[in-house]
Amino acid sequence: MNYFKVLLPFLLLLVSSQVQAQTEEEKIIKVINGYIVGTSHNYADSLKSAFLPGANMFLDHKDKPLFVMKIEEYADRVAKQEAGKFNGRVTNILSIDRFEGIATAKLEVIIPSLDRRFIDLLLLKKLEDGWKIISKTAASEPSNKQPRKALIVVSNVTEYKGSDLPAGNSFSELVIAYDVYQKAGYHVDFISPHGGTIPIVYVNSSDSLQLHYLYDADFMYAIKHTKKPSQINPDNYDIVQYTGGSAPIFDIPENEAIQQIAMHIYEKNKGVIAAVCHGTAGIVNLKTKDGKYLVAGKNVNGVPDEYESRDLPHYKYYPFIIEHTLTKRGGNFKHSSMKEAHMEVDGRLVTGQNFLSSEEVSKKSVEISKRVERLDD
Repeated sequence: MNYFKVLLPFLLLLVSSQVQAQTEEEKIIKVINGYIVGTSHNYADSLKSAFLPGANMFLDHKDKPLFVMKIEEYADRVAKQEAGKFNGRVTNILSIDRFEGIATAKLEVIIPSLDRRFIDLLLLKKLEDGWKIISKTAASEPSNKQPRKALIVVSNVTEYKGSDLPAGNSFSELVIAYDVYQKAGYHVDFISPHGGTIPIVYVNSSDSLQLHYLYDADFMYAIKHTKKPSQINPDNYDIVQYTGGSAPIFDIPENEAIQQIAMHIYEKNKGVIAAVCHGTAGIVNLKTKDGKYLVAGKNVNGVPDEYESRDLPHYKYYPFIIEHTLTKRGGNFKHSSMKEAHMEVDGRLVTGQNFLSSEEVSKKSVEISKRVERLDD
């Protein structure tokens, strides 16, 4: 039997369904973005076009357990505001779940003027004229969140290039950075060279923080649906952090699109660039607008070469040695024992040598980001 001929139709069907699923999700996102733009910039028509006419909105109200409003009434309220003027409402899509012609979406809405964080749940259905929101419900809580964002850079690589050795992103470093930024009031996005799913390694389910995020639907959705560089507006971010693991050294350092985003955040936004452990591989090729390496003349940190496992097979597949390359680029590399945390701070560049440094690197990045913002104000 020719197994390839038997398998080929199945593979084509699989690829077709994946493409179709991606296309349908893009259509759903387009509808949701109509709702987001309509509510944040007072575009009543954009808001109404996202909903099925007559759709009910079950809204949050301090005096009523069930406050129902038709989409047309809600749009009329929006129409009374100045169209096109940003009203301070910041919305982020947390997750989308689709099955055939129905979908649900979970959105986070930050309204700083009210000191509240809202969660919107949308129910969507695919109709003859496309996807429509057929119902919305919402709830809110007091919140310190502000319209600040942090971007975490991750890798799509699953193997050490040139080998069959598995590679991935450090789960502990991802969750530590994510947790710190979330608690500090930042929305967190993940960016990878190709977007989509990423491999993770070094998962310790006995660690309470890691266990928490293993079962956190919003976090797991985010790392399953990382953003491509083309999906990122760098104007929106205050911090960009490179996390480590065995994969980032292979596809992050040479990615020019991610380099441009990082330097935009650093130079135009006066934001922070942070990196931890093998994630520091991602900063070795970053250059300022005058053509100099970012690390030149700066105190930097990262995984020291003397603590690499040189006798293990994976070491020979590294495309470069992080410590040597940072030094070659003009960085003043400092480190301590790998049994302890070590962080170097030089202006708005924050680097740490291992996963133990992740928390203080992220917290320091928040501190610097907020301090710079106050000075600019």
